[in-house]
Formats: sequence, structure tokens, C-alpha cells
Amino acid sequence: MFKLFKYIFSDIIKSKIILFYSLALFVISLSIFNISDSPVKALVSLMNLQLIVLPLICGIFSTIYFYNSSEFIELLVAQPIRRRTIFLSILCGLTASLSLAFIIGMGIPLLIFSFDISSILFVATGLALTFVFTSFALTASVYAGDKARGIGTTLLIWFYFTLIYDGLILFLLFRFSDYPLEKFVIAISFLNPVDLVRILLLLQVDMAAIMGYTGALFKDFYGTTQGILLSAIVLILWFVIPARMSLKKFLRKDL
Repeated sequence: MFKLFKYIFSDIIKSKIILFYSLALFVISLSIFNISDSPVKALVSLMNLQLIVLPLICGIFSTIYFYNSSEFIELLVAQPIRRRTIFLSILCGLTASLSLAFIIGMGIPLLIFSFDISSILFVATGLALTFVFTSFALTASVYAGDKARGIGTTLLIWFYFTLIYDGLILFLLFRFSDYPLEKFVIAISFLNPVDLVRILLLLQVDMAAIMGYTGALFKDFYGTTQGILLSAIVLILWFVIPARMSLKKFLRKDL
């Protein structure tokens, strides 16, 4: 498996898209830190970039790579190589290369200009989103019958978690504002990895106050060690469950 992973990783890391992605993140991160008068403002700006652009790039690139490698995958399947090994090598190659691009592009500037617990959390949650949306993309690619449908499904997943979900939650909160929703708000935050990361980052830059009473609830829960550990477990599940689903489908799929 290591030889196959090494080949896939080296192939992806040479991609012009990955190089451009890393360089663009690096230039934007440096620019934001240079024009911001405080590290906190820079972190807030980078947070928007991380929550919207990063999932989109990881999802679309992973989907396109899977379909463009269809002939290579068919060749591997014809060899005495287990399908599980092939799929895990692709998954690990994509996550490793995209994670490296993120660390170089955004992680290094973060740790240079603002080396503290907030920056470390930014890098950790960025890696988590990279893993999660790569897993989503492979799930969409394996289940979808053609490239157009796979890319469309990936875009729909990204659109739902970054935009539609927030609208639905705001509607529910407004509709049932007369009822106690404290525990409900905390529970539903686990149903969206992007929202979960957003809450963790907002608490790190001390912006919970702008969320009012809800922000105080989030701070009481997510500000504890137990809350952070639970959040980490949930993010791991958001990666593992789609990956396991796509692996099972890949093992049975007629290529």
C-alpha cells in the first residue's frame, strides 16, 4: 500500500492546481497579515477563507481527480491488488497532498505571524475540513455514475453545509423562538462540520459576545476540555463515516 500511496501522492503534489492552491493561500495569508493592524482581525479574515474556499477546493479537486484517474484505477483493479488497498491509497494520497498544500499555504503564515493556541486550532480545524470534504468528494464520486453528476453532488454537499444549513437553522430558531432551545442549538451544531469549526474558531478569537446568549452557551460547552474533545470526535466521525460508505461501495462497484 505504501508504494501505491507514494506514487499517488507524488502525482497529486505535482499538479498545477495543488501548486496554485498552496501559492494562492500563502499569498493571501501574507497579505491579510500585512494589511491587518492586529492578529485577531487577520484570523477572522482567514476564517472566512478557510470555511468557504477550503471545502470547495478540496471537494472539487478530489472529485475531478477520481474521475480523471478512472483508467488508472481500472488498471490497478486488474492487477493482484486488493480494492481496499487501492481506495485507501487514493484517499490517503488526496488527504495528504491537500493537507500539505494547506499547511504550506495557510499554516506557515499563521504560525509565523501569530504563534499561539488560536493559530494551532486554525491549522488543526483546517486539516479536519480538508479530510472531511475529501471524504465527501470520494463518496459522491464512487456513488455517482458519471463525472458531471459526481461534481454536481459535491457542489451540492458544499452548498448545503456552507449556506443552506445555516438558513434552515435560522428559520427553525426564529420559528420556535418562544421555546427553550439551548440544548437543541448545541446538539444541531454537531450536524454540520463547517458550523462546528466556525464555532470553535469564533470562541478562540473571543467573538462569542457577538452571538449573545447563544454565544455564552457555546463558550460554556465548547470552551471546556470535554467540549473540545467531543468536537474532535465528531469531526473524526464526519471523515470516517463517509469514507467507510464509499469504501463499501467501491468494493462492490462494477468498474
